Amino acid sequence: MAISIQPYRPEHEPAVAEFNRRLQRSSGDPDLVFSKTAIPRWLAPANNNPVWNEFFVALEGSTVRGAYGLKQEMVFVRGKGMYPIACYHHPLSEGIVDRAYASIGVLLARDALARQPLLYALGMGGYERPLPKMLKALGFSLTPIPFYFRVVHPSKFLREMQALRQARWRAVLMNIAAATGTGWLAIKSAQAVAMLRGRPTNFVVEEAAEFSEWTDDLWNQVRDTVSFAAVRDANTLRLLYPPHVTNVRRLRVSRNGAAIGWAIVGERRKDPKFGQMRVGSIVDCWASPENAAPVVQAAAQTLEKDGVDLIVSNQSHQVWCRAFEGAGFLKGPSTFIFAASKKLTELLQPVEQNRPSFHITRADGDGLPANF
Repeated sequence: MAISIQPYRPEHEPAVAEFNRRLQRSSGDPDLVFSKTAIPRWLAPANNNPVWNEFFVALEGSTVRGAYGLKQEMVFVRGKGMYPIACYHHPLSEGIVDRAYASIGVLLARDALARQPLLYALGMGGYERPLPKMLKALGFSLTPIPFYFRVVHPSKFLREMQALRQARWRAVLMNIAAATGTGWLAIKSAQAVAMLRGRPTNFVVEEAAEFSEWTDDLWNQVRDTVSFAAVRDANTLRLLYPPHVTNVRRLRVSRNGAAIGWAIVGERRKDPKFGQMRVGSIVDCWASPENAAPVVQAAAQTLEKDGVDLIVSNQSHQVWCRAFEGAGFLKGPSTFIFAASKKLTELLQPVEQNRPSFHITRADGDGLPANF
């Protein structure tokens, strides 16, 4: 029977529930599920909002064989203006567990491209995963978004960082380094050397209940310093980080009473690769180039006071990369990939010249629900 891809409607919810059960039963992965509800819990379409989610299902008769989400949003492209684009996220296919439906993944991606040619995907777990491989075959350009980390409590990091302890010999060495203090000294020394490139700055950081008009001023002042960024004006930020979302903190950074930038910070949900560590994330940030350093320092200090053991972030803009390095962050291998469709890549030309000033953070793409 032919596959039909349609908007996800409430009458499809029982079939999606059965689709989820099949995926979980066959894969053993409890996280392999699509939205139980047709109306998105995050960024539901309403009142002509500038950013919203919408879902689609692939039907074989009345049986759901696949699904995906589109996050519709506006972006700024320097020298060209504002454009509506979409993030392709959470694609799931019956082909994951049944090779008879292996073609569903490509059908989903092509359907998304037909709905919005200016399409991108973000994250995906690295180049070797099936989704980025498929998108590359469809003509998407792939770029890793640099990953930065700062260890707050080295001994706990050495004992709990399961992603580094999979090899027995490495786990033994990490245990010795934690017990003797040599690991603490090595990590703190490496971070201190990185901080020598930073310069102390004066700033005041306070938590904001919500983003108001002062963020519009920052957006308008700063946007020409980036070649590509999702819109971060007050209206959009209030939708992305509304007051009722309490698992992140909205930080206003100021000097002499005037706002110079902002940051979103929060504690990541538990992840086996981090063991029992509390992991803080600098999720999003915005400031002029000369004020990136104090914003990073303010965000890191806030998370340290919250008691996290490790702080992580993904940043693409060269100015922010330098600011993180100057704040003692080390660069690690990144599995956070930005994939741009052919049409989006054309819009971003000249890509090699513009790529260093793309402003992409962990908050872009499918954003907070996937990571917290």
